[in-house]
Amino acid sequence: MKPFFNYLRILLLLVPALVLAGQDKSFTSLDDDVQTLKKKTLELNRDLFLLEEELLFPSNTQVSVFVSMDVGKFFTLDSVKLKIDDKEVADYLYTRREAEALVRGGVQRLHVGNLRTGEHEITAIFTGKGPHGRDYKRGATAKITKGLGPRYVELQIVDRTGNQQPEFEVREW
Repeated sequence: MKPFFNYLRILLLLVPALVLAGQDKSFTSLDDDVQTLKKKTLELNRDLFLLEEELLFPSNTQVSVFVSMDVGKFFTLDSVKLKIDDKEVADYLYTRREAEALVRGGVQRLHVGNLRTGEHEITAIFTGKGPHGRDYKRGATAKITKGLGPRYVELQIVDRTGNQQPEFEVREW
């Protein structure tokens, strides 16, 4: 009888190990399925984002406005307010790190929107600290002609060493 109990005891010890081994394979399979599902979800999310961009901002009506700085010795940027055809479309308050990134050559996309074909007026109002640490508020206005295809506009803050003042330019690409 004793060998039978030994055999039974060995089986009782092996059965849970075999069950766990089978579960480990099913957990591994389940984990692989979850990872595959995550990957497909991310791909679907990316595709939906691109589709949304195309639907909301079709390339024939799209206008993008960017902000950039050149040097930044005579002006420290605090905020930019953007108006297109006397309608405010963006108002952005910069952190110290964002303003420093612009001085180092960064470019920020301030606005993306739709415009119909024709002539439009873009007005940007810049506030910050000017020469000698004084509060500074300046505006720049330009007329752009929107044709077919996307239009890109750059609001550029440029230091002019001749008069030691910042200048604000609106350029089309």
